[in-house]
Amino acid sequence: MTWGSQPGEADGRLPGDELLEEADGVATRAIDIDAPPDAVWPWLAQMGPAPRGGAYTYDWIENLLGLGMRSADRVLPEFQHPRPGDTIAYGRNRMRLERVEPEHVLAWRSEDGNWVWTFVLEPRDGGTRLASRNRYRLPTLGARIGMLPMEPASLVMERKMLRGIKERAERLATTTG
Repeated sequence: MTWGSQPGEADGRLPGDELLEEADGVATRAIDIDAPPDAVWPWLAQMGPAPRGGAYTYDWIENLLGLGMRSADRVLPEFQHPRPGDTIAYGRNRMRLERVEPEHVLAWRSEDGNWVWTFVLEPRDGGTRLASRNRYRLPTLGARIGMLPMEPASLVMERKMLRGIKERAERLATTTG
């Protein structure tokens, strides 16, 4: 639930938490990236199912679930200006962009209001600290039981995603100087 998080990060308040105050679960995962926020942001801005940039994780697993992911290795100019109200679908979960602060915060909320996924970028030592926070409500017993196998799978996928963003951002920072 807290892979890569530093003391105070996992239990501290982050932008986007206000979108789902009463959460049954919180997962905060983070990574240091040797690139400035302007090299990290493009990868977050374009995330989502095709034709967007994918999720930079195990596409084959995502696609077994019917999510239509293709992780891009290049910046897609047509998806670089996210706006509140934009929507994407992760399977049956329709997500609406709620908060956009370029190069700092990108927060999505599920249509049913039970899931908020926020990315927070903080400049740090010439690079960027990227935190991914999932806050969720589990309103039914079935949802609670279903989460048991989901959290370990979420760790595997999200760790790969954060490392994928790191790799792409560091390469972008090197090639753009």
